[in-house]
Amino acid sequence: MDGVDLQALYNQATTAHRQGDLAGAEQAYLHLLSLAPNNPQIRHPLGVLRAQQGRVAEALALLEGVVAQVPPDAGLLKDYALVLAGAGRNQEALAAFDRALSLRPSDLELAQLRIEALLRLRRHAEALAATDHALALSPQNVILLHQRGLALAGLGRHADAEACFSRVLQLKPDSEAALFERGTTLAAQHRIGEWFSSFHAFAQGQIKTEPSGSNKVLTRHNAEQQAWLQERGISPRPGLHIEGGARLESRAVNPVNAEDAARQWHENIPQLVVVDNLLTDEALAALRLFCLGSTVWRTGYDSGYLGAFPEHGFSAPLLAQIAEEFRSVFSGICGTLPLKYVWAFKYDSTMDGVHIHADDALVNVNFWITPDEANLDPESGGLLVWDVPAPRNWDFTKFASDQAAIRDFLARNQAKAITVPHKANRAVIFDSELLHQTNKVRFKEGYDNRRINVTLLYGERSTGMAD
Repeated sequence: MDGVDLQALYNQATTAHRQGDLAGAEQAYLHLLSLAPNNPQIRHPLGVLRAQQGRVAEALALLEGVVAQVPPDAGLLKDYALVLAGAGRNQEALAAFDRALSLRPSDLELAQLRIEALLRLRRHAEALAATDHALALSPQNVILLHQRGLALAGLGRHADAEACFSRVLQLKPDSEAALFERGTTLAAQHRIGEWFSSFHAFAQGQIKTEPSGSNKVLTRHNAEQQAWLQERGISPRPGLHIEGGARLESRAVNPVNAEDAARQWHENIPQLVVVDNLLTDEALAALRLFCLGSTVWRTGYDSGYLGAFPEHGFSAPLLAQIAEEFRSVFSGICGTLPLKYVWAFKYDSTMDGVHIHADDALVNVNFWITPDEANLDPESGGLLVWDVPAPRNWDFTKFASDQAAIRDFLARNQAKAITVPHKANRAVIFDSELLHQTNKVRFKEGYDNRRINVTLLYGERSTGMAD
């Protein structure tokens, strides 16, 4: 740049940018642009900053102009491609990554970014070839190994994908992403017991401390749980404490309702079936003990509930048995669908629960285990399920945060809510794309009375239902 003052201001802008002072960097970049409006050295970093600020249209306009103005530059093309990818323009992002990589063919970061674009476009065979090429340069690269596993899984080569994710975990034992994806490949092979066992071993190895209260809901729960354990003479082991949860020698899932449930599943529009007495008495009692006594509740939500997830210990052998038996007993609903994920939520006595959302699966199994006498309103405390599915092109994670937009969608489609009241050992089995939320919770005070629901998800949306 010409002039000492311009250079000094440029250094000030880039230093502020590197240090995360976006407001200071923006002020300096804009001052520079007022002095040198068409300078690509200013417009390029300002475009990156605009993307960081969420002003994607402005970022793209700036970067597109620079790309057209200057000779091909790998760093510029990479930044442009990243903004395109963030805007969902994956095909254009891939083309930009291709151009950047042609300028720096041995750049592993560019190779990884290009592979990410291929995976988003579901071009798994090309992604596999690209990872194999890059791994020849860096055989122990955990990012490339993880990407190779994703490509193999996308091609249906689940055993090979499992080997990739296992290798990642050997190199990086604390990788929750690899643990999750390895579990997905095991589930696709219907090896649920192994999946849960790996989650359990991971949780025991990683969780070294007592659950810490990060909000009022979690703090209150932890105090109640510790008192409940002490009253029963139970001294929790440091870190992750598991109470019960062993696989039963007898049956866990009651088969009595399976035939009628399958008939209703194929007849009902929307697809929603209510099944009472889901678990055997022995399994229900054992699951209650596990959920009350185990320190697996480590995620608190301000709207009044806590989450327990497999990677944090909600992966006992009993849960694997229930998931396996459900798929077998209710084969008329699940067919050959693999288990996708499992979790549980535990609620405060009167606060709100989970807001309106849909789940990224094919079949949702939601069941409750808290005794009926804990529920102060027998007509409520369960689930509201609307009779309209979420559009297939929704990004569920992003859209679920916009409750106003969801309610507007439901109103425009004249959706009607189906109310399923809480009942102990009752399951609601429904199409996961149906929008749903926790119905109003009014339960008795006391740790034993907390509402607990368990969710099993089966099947990938992209695969279609099994016959």
